[in-house]
Amino acid sequence: MTRAANVLCEGIYFGEGPRWRGGRLWFSDFYAKAVKSVSMAGDLRTEFEIDDRPSGLGWLSDGSTLIVSMVRRQVLKRSADGRMSVHADLSTLAAFHCNDMVVDAHGHAFVGNFGFDLDAELAARGSASVIAGHPTANLIRVAPDGTVSVAAPDMRFPNGSVITSDGKTLIVGETLGATLKAFDLAADGTLSGRRLWAATAPRIPDGIALDADGRIWIAHPLAPECALIAEGGEVIEVIDTGQPCFACMLGGDDGRTLFMLTARTSNADEAAAAPTGKLLTARVDSPHAGLP
Repeated sequence: MTRAANVLCEGIYFGEGPRWRGGRLWFSDFYAKAVKSVSMAGDLRTEFEIDDRPSGLGWLSDGSTLIVSMVRRQVLKRSADGRMSVHADLSTLAAFHCNDMVVDAHGHAFVGNFGFDLDAELAARGSASVIAGHPTANLIRVAPDGTVSVAAPDMRFPNGSVITSDGKTLIVGETLGATLKAFDLAADGTLSGRRLWAATAPRIPDGIALDADGRIWIAHPLAPECALIAEGGEVIEVIDTGQPCFACMLGGDDGRTLFMLTARTSNADEAAAAPTGKLLTARVDSPHAGLP
């Protein structure tokens, strides 16, 4: 089956961390240093700005927004009244920029990070060499009170993450490992039972989204596509996105709209030069599942 991907809006520098909330898709635009949102009608607006590159997004039960501050390696909290504060400092546990995040129903946030200077290594060695050999990184847990700890060590660029609807399983995309790894998730935020959910090579997962049939859409940052993967690794479907795809999310009124954020490149200097990123949509068969 070949599905059409349609442009919902343009004028984005580099979109990441998409989340469907309140009838709009929220996402971070790295080089605009802004969190933005868009409705199904395509009306793009800036919700707020921060003084760093924003990445992963999530919400606490009191309505506060959590935002990953990439370069500073922090998680910020924006209260319902708009006040901004530092929720957690991840700098002692994250070796380089922080990236995606998912927040469970109890307020535990799980945050990935690069582990090393990706752009510098890509320029020096190329993608094949970097994928073949690179430092590992910690997946970091942020408790509801802002306390930080290592949730899982030795991850190969932990990135997009999802939590199943029952709240008992966390699945993390290891971008440079070309795998999706699953963990048992306890109510206190402890992870155990680390295991392979799916190998995705030759694709590598960036942002990911879980559907109601227990499959995962993965954004593929090295190719213009978003792919639907079943547990065990079977490729169910691939959608052409025109540009490399860096993040995806299921949403819309019925949960059956797949949102895909694309850009010409992930290189910071090039991506920051002009807003060439796009947000695409496609209608799919199985709706959103899991948290948030």
